[in-house]
Amino acid sequence: MSAEHASARIVDAYARGDEGIAADELWALEAHLEACRVCRDRLAAAVAEQAPAVMALVDTVWSGLEAELAAAPAVPHARRRRSAGRAARLSRRLARWLTPTMVPWLAMIATVTVLALVLDLAGPGIGTAVGEMSLVLLLAPVLPVLGVAASWSRGLDPAYELTASAPRAGLPLVLRRTAAVLAVLVPVLLVAGWATGVVLAQWLLPCLAFTSATLALGGVVGVTRAAMALVAVWAAVIVAPTLAAGRAAFALQSAGLPAWGLALALGTAVVIARRGAYSVLGAHR
Repeated sequence: MSAEHASARIVDAYARGDEGIAADELWALEAHLEACRVCRDRLAAAVAEQAPAVMALVDTVWSGLEAELAAAPAVPHARRRRSAGRAARLSRRLARWLTPTMVPWLAMIATVTVLALVLDLAGPGIGTAVGEMSLVLLLAPVLPVLGVAASWSRGLDPAYELTASAPRAGLPLVLRRTAAVLAVLVPVLLVAGWATGVVLAQWLLPCLAFTSATLALGGVVGVTRAAMALVAVWAAVIVAPTLAAGRAAFALQSAGLPAWGLALALGTAVVIARRGAYSVLGAHR
């Protein structure tokens, strides 16, 4: 790819259907073609020259559609077209940040947060040597991770294949959906933490660290699998011992915040270093 247009080599390889094109080059070319008419024309010429069978198929399909298009009903009023166009553009923009399947999961996670807050306010927490342990503090670090998992669940999203194979389905889309989850849930957790007197850094820093770790591990085993594994680790290593012993684990105390800061920095560094992995379909499992 040059600064302005795709190289002749990659355009010709794409026209031939060459499977040897690197994943990052393929992603960059398809993203570039969306906005560059010149390169689309060059690609059309390359297909006509190097893949005549494809052109013949296109001509056959087009000739079959001509009669149906001619018999199609009249085009809607201009105002309706503009309204439909605006709705379609808005839908596309929202699809970059949220999916319909995320909504019930986000609502469920917000409900769990509210229930934890109600239990904290209704009665004494878990007694510890330093006071009371809040259920909000126990749950807040991993609740957003469940929303991230839902945003990339193959089983929950009926449009998974279309999304995962889109030219812009790499790290930018992963980060947009993660940011959407945090934008919805962090304010809810902020209110819950304020109401229970939990120090902001005690739950927000672990929350961000777990989210970055989910994305970092997701580049290897898939975002959903990574999220489920980390939630299971948190439940086994932090929540269960805290409930059993009746005292706060080190990770839940202020003294553990530097470790969470280090984990956040490492997770972020891994995500940046492996940003190309999120263009591979396996990262969307």
